[in-house]
Amino acid sequence: MSWGQGLSPTAFPSDFDDSPRGLKSMRIMFYNCENLFDPADDSLKFDESFTPEGNNHWSKSKYWTKQKHIAKVISALGGWEIPAIVGLCEVENKHVLINLAYNTNLKKYKYGIVHHESPDRRGIDVALLYQKKKFTVLSDTAYNVFFPFDTAGRTRDILYVKGIALNTDTLHIFVTHWPSKYGGAFITIPKRKYVAMKIRSYSDAILKENSNAHIIIMGDFNDTPIDESVTQGLKAKSPENYKKGDLVNLMYPLSNGIRGTHFYAGPTGNEWSVLDQMVVSTSLLDSNSTLYIKNYRAHIFSAGFLLEQNDKGIIVTNRTFIGMKYHGGYSDHLPVYLDIEKKN
Repeated sequence: MSWGQGLSPTAFPSDFDDSPRGLKSMRIMFYNCENLFDPADDSLKFDESFTPEGNNHWSKSKYWTKQKHIAKVISALGGWEIPAIVGLCEVENKHVLINLAYNTNLKKYKYGIVHHESPDRRGIDVALLYQKKKFTVLSDTAYNVFFPFDTAGRTRDILYVKGIALNTDTLHIFVTHWPSKYGGAFITIPKRKYVAMKIRSYSDAILKENSNAHIIIMGDFNDTPIDESVTQGLKAKSPENYKKGDLVNLMYPLSNGIRGTHFYAGPTGNEWSVLDQMVVSTSLLDSNSTLYIKNYRAHIFSAGFLLEQNDKGIIVTNRTFIGMKYHGGYSDHLPVYLDIEKKN
């Protein structure tokens, strides 16, 4: 689908492969859900906006529409076979994950859930859903983030999940949602860079123990592949320029400004950018490895129903909210994904 032409709700990206993957391959996706809150008020969180009486007038009806939309995205992105691993961010609690996995059309797939409550003041967390027949969880940890230069600051945990993929080898997965630009893009750089450096240190520890370790870092970085937090904090390289032991950003080739995972309409102009990213260890780019990424590529899932034309004729995300106004769409982000195969 061309991003500059008219949209069809049934249109899928030209690089989309919907074929079943079987037991030798698995699809891994990440999606920023855009505020998957339940309508109940949690006295320990600043979630009042997402209650019936709050600014967003969040109701049970809107909540269940949102749940069905997220389930539709996950199903559609899988094609003829559901994604084996689903990384999520902007989910409020385990309750909304249980509803997503067991009270929508996803229920027949019996996803496992990995979630930890984070200290984020708004109450939004990261999480992982997984298909037990393709991924066996060995351990999971939520790494808290405490900024030494802002001891009062709070953000999402870094979720780390270690498991066996395709009954073949260990896969290390980090799911992350870096601090936003709220308060100013420039002054919040140190926070995103700090989270990036923490993830890099955890990855380095894994690679020190096993230089061929399979690592995937996925999340909403709130920065692009060429920003300081990614290139200097995470030290993620482009797929055209890396060496063994590096972390490689598979979204770098897609960061061309023409398309992206998030659309920003601001006073200085309109811009698509790649905020949602997939970064991997070099072992996953080696077809002789036990596990490797199909075609060494990651993808943006830009299905037609996730996009729309705004009143200026510009292609934008089909959002749940536009400002404070309920719009009834899916999310202000597009999902990203990759396919992993095992060596024959």
